[in-house]
Amino acid sequence: MKIAIIGAGAIGGYVGVKLALAGEDVTFIVRGANLEAIRKNGAKLIMHDGSEHVAANVKATNNYDEAGPQDIIVLAMKAHQLEAIADDLPKLIGPETVIVTMQNGIPFWYFHNHGGKLAGTRVESVDPTGKITSKIPADRVLGCVVYPASELIAPGVIKHIEGDRFPIGELDGSTSERATRVSECFTNAGFKSPVLDNIRSEIWLKLWGNLTFNPISALSHSTLQDICQYPLSRELAAAMMTEAQTIAHKLGIEFRVTLEKRIAGAEKVGKHKTSMLQDVEAGRDPEIDALVGSVAELGRLTETPTPHIDTVYALVKLLAKTMNEETGQVKLQKVA
Repeated sequence: MKIAIIGAGAIGGYVGVKLALAGEDVTFIVRGANLEAIRKNGAKLIMHDGSEHVAANVKATNNYDEAGPQDIIVLAMKAHQLEAIADDLPKLIGPETVIVTMQNGIPFWYFHNHGGKLAGTRVESVDPTGKITSKIPADRVLGCVVYPASELIAPGVIKHIEGDRFPIGELDGSTSERATRVSECFTNAGFKSPVLDNIRSEIWLKLWGNLTFNPISALSHSTLQDICQYPLSRELAAAMMTEAQTIAHKLGIEFRVTLEKRIAGAEKVGKHKTSMLQDVEAGRDPEIDALVGSVAELGRLTETPTPHIDTVYALVKLLAKTMNEETGQVKLQKVA
């Protein structure tokens, strides 16, 4: 199948290389050093066992017209980067194109085919202008939850750390022919990609941890183990998760694990730095609104108080603002 991977970072690169090695027709839509590296050397994947694999048969471009209509489009960038590609995305859409969204947090399409009084509501935290919703047709979307961990260690070079699960699901809960087709394609590439009848429930299960541990770690510069073993931060995480669980229950979501088991699972990961902490340490824009702001917004929509989530959201947004201002000052000093 013709598959476009938008973004060849940690996850997009991992998915794209595996699909290409399985014989799919993969095009990476990328820019800068990544584009040049993949054009010159192909895309390289170093697996957790140390084995190295190069997909030399992939295409790389930053021209959507050149890529043309695809069978599958994988959106592999972060949620706050979607708006930047929204205008160009329709150039990749043909009559049967399926769009697989791999963003963490509450997705822009959350209330599409949702049912109930909130059906059709736009999640402003992740789509503030409405541009994403207007340009990316939700009827083409399959939701996907990303469980693997990997990192981009050099342009065109991805290191896989752990995991291979990419469960997918139709937004209306059906088991469609296209969902089955995508599942088989991913499975053939070596991933575990079952078709779920409630993809939103799976999204909430992952978000339950991301919502709490990501911002707490970014603010405290602490690992998952540190947060879970220090009584005050463990208590804060539990309070945020309780607020989120109340919201989810009002939206018809049931969690298949208990709150304490979810925290214990995070603690077992050990001295791991969350992606938000890694972004802060690297000076990159942290992913805040999709993970934290969106849950606070859903709290307002469901009339659920979220004092702990709101407080942490305010603090991590201030951190991001301060980082941006400091980066701007550094740039000005270099120019001067």
